[in-house]
Amino acid sequence: MRKIFSIIIALSLPFLSFAQKSRAEKQELKRERINAIIRQEEEGVITFTKSVAFGGHLATDGYGIFIEWGSAKSVNKALLFQVSLSERKDKREEKLNGAYPYSTPLIYGKINYVYPLKIGVQQQFLLGNKSNKNGVSVTANAGGGLSAALLRPYLVQVERNFDIEYIKYSEADRFDFLYRPVGGPSFSTGWGDMKITPGAYAKAAVRFDYGRFNEMISALETGVNVEYYTKAIPQMVDAKQKSFFFNAYVALIFGKRK
Repeated sequence: MRKIFSIIIALSLPFLSFAQKSRAEKQELKRERINAIIRQEEEGVITFTKSVAFGGHLATDGYGIFIEWGSAKSVNKALLFQVSLSERKDKREEKLNGAYPYSTPLIYGKINYVYPLKIGVQQQFLLGNKSNKNGVSVTANAGGGLSAALLRPYLVQVERNFDIEYIKYSEADRFDFLYRPVGGPSFSTGWGDMKITPGAYAKAAVRFDYGRFNEMISALETGVNVEYYTKAIPQMVDAKQKSFFFNAYVALIFGKRK
């Protein structure tokens, strides 16, 4: 048995040696390629021309997701095309439990869910490149585009004459004696009555990209955003309806360059 085991080891050694050599050669080629990319970028030679990224952001008045396509004309400048979808919250919103165990939470005074859908372009400027493969690059982004406020009615679950029905908050007239609010809307309600209010937006941000070797995008972005709509956006009964919005946000971004 020992002889057989020794023979197997002896026959396997060349293959193991070849595999280790092949792995070492691949690692060396990768290091050379990365070093060449770093040298080219330090000399101002463009190495990546396109990128795709996605991410999520948390704002002072809500949250959202986005997808981004980048096109670089030089190491120092790039165009970023972005599509985002958010949900805007009002600071007065307060969720209360429904009257029955099966009822969804209720937000008194809420008129509409507000979903800003944005399509725009940003100019990206390089402020500081990575000093090494594991460093952080800093860019400034500024731009804007079109925005559409998708208004989904907030339908309140009420009890009337011992029946359960959904009504708009305004229709309840602050819930008179005919209606008894018992819960909030389900996810499936209100989509058929959605309205759209067009507008525009502008944003400015600073992005810190710590992705290794510049091939992968792993970034933290912080900035400000302004939006203006052609009509006032009805969101809460007791709040002044407005068409201009301002917020600050922080975003996490992941993607790849090629």
